[in-house]
Amino acid sequence: MKVLKLTETNEFKPGAMKRFFLVQTSEFFKIINFNLDAGVTFPVHSHDLDGELSIQVLEGKGWFLGENDTKIPANEGDILISEIREPHGVMADTKMRIIVTIAPPI
Repeated sequence: MKVLKLTETNEFKPGAMKRFFLVQTSEFFKIINFNLDAGVTFPVHSHDLDGELSIQVLEGKGWFLGENDTKIPANEGDILISEIREPHGVMADTKMRIIVTIAPPI
């Protein structure tokens, strides 16, 4: 068992996105913490891989983004679930912390 301390990854970079790999050595999944400064966009993208991902909003608010300019409100406590192949992204209105889980890992 392993305990991860999210208080240790509570850093922001002005006008940018900061990334912390929390779990990257598992053959089953990957967990990444992204901290987006207010106004920063994690661009819409997809991966050529079968599987699923989740994006959980730990703090802040903004938007989950998808193909064809899709925007879904993303508030603290919300979790987006999608296929890895489905276009996805995030736009932060406020400082925003998200956890992305990808299975299988890419």
